[in-house]
Amino acid sequence: MKHWTVLAAAGLLAAAVSLPANAADISGAGATFPYPIYAKWADAYKKETGIGLNYQSIGSGGGIKQIKAKTVIFGASDAPLTGKDLDETGLVQFPMVMGGIVPVVNLEGIKPGELVLDGPTLAKIFLGEIKTWNDPAIAKLNAKVKLPDQAIAVVHRSDGSGTTFNFAYYLAEVSADWKSKVGVNTALQWPVGIGAKGNEGVANNVGNTKGSVGYVEYAYALQNKLTHTNMINKNGKNVGPTSEAFQAAAANADWKSQPGYGVILANQPGDQSWPMTAATWILMYKKPVDPAATASALKFFDWAYTKGDKMAEELHYVPMPAKVVKDVEGYWAKEVIDANGKPIYSMTN
Repeated sequence: MKHWTVLAAAGLLAAAVSLPANAADISGAGATFPYPIYAKWADAYKKETGIGLNYQSIGSGGGIKQIKAKTVIFGASDAPLTGKDLDETGLVQFPMVMGGIVPVVNLEGIKPGELVLDGPTLAKIFLGEIKTWNDPAIAKLNAKVKLPDQAIAVVHRSDGSGTTFNFAYYLAEVSADWKSKVGVNTALQWPVGIGAKGNEGVANNVGNTKGSVGYVEYAYALQNKLTHTNMINKNGKNVGPTSEAFQAAAANADWKSQPGYGVILANQPGDQSWPMTAATWILMYKKPVDPAATASALKFFDWAYTKGDKMAEELHYVPMPAKVVKDVEGYWAKEVIDANGKPIYSMTN
């Protein structure tokens, strides 16, 4: 963990710098949500195989654009494409790993997990309706916490973001006002706040702005030593962001119910469930221009599924269940084919 923290501090935005490309490297771009674990997997994989991963951590919107433009072998997005989108673009989609989105704050004297929020209150903060930290709605949830009479500085994503999609999806589930006034998308017309690029940008802004609140994937909160809040979940329970809470939210997911396994995990029932749990997906072409490069990428993903669970758990991500992995790999064999209709996945064996 110490080694990875140093790597992260060296510059998450410059993913391709920390993971240099060469002729044999696998190219990908997209979501910042999974970048910490993709980088950790890539480091281990290169040591084992000599093949690197050139992954550009540019946000889900950028990843979708790059895979559609065929400038990378795979795209990565935390906002799943619909079945219609997949059919029209000739792409396949599969989940790689799960994690949790957490509210993070910069409040003097407040420790991680000490402050608790519920969904409607969080929505009102990001709508700009709750403007100070000692607002009665926050105080009601935090009777034992000394709240400052301090203005709230909202920090949100400025780029097209799957983290934003999942965050907004949750807020729309718990707030009719959010659903009607802001809605759900990877990029939003934010009522208040300042924008920052990537999970890393939001983390940096919150870390440097007194009185601020933002939302990031949990690994970024840990790496940047940010103060996360707890949440009141759908069952009315006060829960913290833990691997167990993320697993609880995902426990009953029916992954095959949506095209490309595009299941949203926000606001799931269960006493232990973290309400902003999310998956992240890989996008690749069914009939790629470069079958060998696609085979190389699938071999890396297969390795990550097989050998990457412990590394994922160390960064508080949740590995995909074994039965889902088995199904996904069968999906590759059927759907990802070369010009002769031969499964490309067989090349990775």
